[in-house]
Amino acid sequence: MIRGMTYESVLDDLRKGYDHAAEERDAATLEPWKLDERRRYLHRLQEEGAKTLLEVGAGSGANARFFQDEGLTVTCTDLSPELVQRCRIKGLTAHVMDFLHLDFPDESFDAVFAMNCLLHVPQSELQIVLQSIRRPLKPRGLFYWGQYGGIAREGVREDDHYVPQRFFSSLPDDVIQAEARKAFELLDFHTVHHTDDAPIHYQALLLRKGAQS
Repeated sequence: MIRGMTYESVLDDLRKGYDHAAEERDAATLEPWKLDERRRYLHRLQEEGAKTLLEVGAGSGANARFFQDEGLTVTCTDLSPELVQRCRIKGLTAHVMDFLHLDFPDESFDAVFAMNCLLHVPQSELQIVLQSIRRPLKPRGLFYWGQYGGIAREGVREDDHYVPQRFFSSLPDDVIQAEARKAFELLDFHTVHHTDDAPIHYQALLLRKGAQS
C-alpha cells in the first residue's frame, strides 16, 4: 500500500490515458473467459428478476451493450469523456463520472457491474469507493466486482503503453475478499487463470448489498 496515494490523485492521468486509447479499446475483442463471466452474471440477474443495471468503468460499452440487448435497462459511467461518447454511439445511456461522484439517487439500481476498473483505486481508499458504489444499489441488490490480482502491488506498471501510464492496485485473494466483506455480503469468489503471468490472475466476486454492520 502506498501511503498518501489517493484515488483523486490518479484521476487526471487515468482520464487522459483512456481518452487517448479510446479508439484502441473500442476496437478490442473480449476474451472468451470475459464473455463467460458476464453471461454467468446475467443468468444470476435473470434468476433474481433484476431489471436495472449500473456499469461503472464501462469503457466503450461492450459489456453494457450485451446486458442491454438481453433486456436490462443499463446506465453506464466512465471517467473518460471519449469512452462515454462511444457508449452513447452504441445507443447506451452514459455519463462522465468517476467512482466517487456517482450522481444517482440512493437505491436506484438492482445491480452493479464492474470489470477491471476498480483496480485503479488505491487500497487505502477502496472502502470509500465501495461505499460510493453501494449507495445507489437497492437493498439485496447484486454487485459483480472483477479485477486482476493475486499479489499485493501498487503503482504504475513499466510495461503499460498508455500515455500517461496508469496506476494499478492488485490485492491478494484473501485481502480482496476481506475488503469486499466490509461493505457487502460475499456470495461467491472464484479466480480465472488466463495467462502465463503467474501469480497474477483474475478475481471474480459476486456480492450482495445487505444490512450495513
